[in-house]
Amino acid sequence: MPVREAGEVFGPRTTLFADVLSVGLATAVAGLPLLTAPAALSTACAVLRGAREGRPATAGRYFALLRRRLRVGDLAAGALAVAGALLFAADLALAGAGLPGAPLFAVTAAAIGVCVTVVGLRACARRDSLSDWRAAVREAARDSVRDVGGSGLVLLAVATAALCAWMLLPLAFLAPGPLALALAAVDVRREDAEGRRAA
Repeated sequence: MPVREAGEVFGPRTTLFADVLSVGLATAVAGLPLLTAPAALSTACAVLRGAREGRPATAGRYFALLRRRLRVGDLAAGALAVAGALLFAADLALAGAGLPGAPLFAVTAAAIGVCVTVVGLRACARRDSLSDWRAAVREAARDSVRDVGGSGLVLLAVATAALCAWMLLPLAFLAPGPLALALAAVDVRREDAEGRRAA
């Protein structure tokens, strides 16, 4: 039976669940300007990964880490993500306008959008996203091809977060926490698999 820490009311698992929700709310608030969304999600992944290593996963630690890391590269990554989302929405709108070849174009655009989303989310989960977005995206693209199962788990996590937000709108402000936890878990899974192969 797990031992409770001093001040813990319900036990470590419930505490982690509460921390995930508080970090999710902090991530939603920090990502509202949209340009800060990649940095906000990357920071959430780092904070929740720290829980595995014995560091507190609290909203206070989240905002402290986010303040230290926000830089031009983070805002550039956010601008690129927003531009990509707008381009994707415009492409789907054009496909829905009844242009010749629209169904094939829509399927192609959706497939590209899914691949870019998986790479972007896996980049947010990587440790190097805290300091070097280019390296994080490059390695995430490799991970997405080498670890198809992990990419499937990322898509499942996104679908679950989107479904929760669609079913009950207030959950949209908590969804980034479980999503960040899932992304961090997929990346830890990848690191563990690479460690076993190297051993």
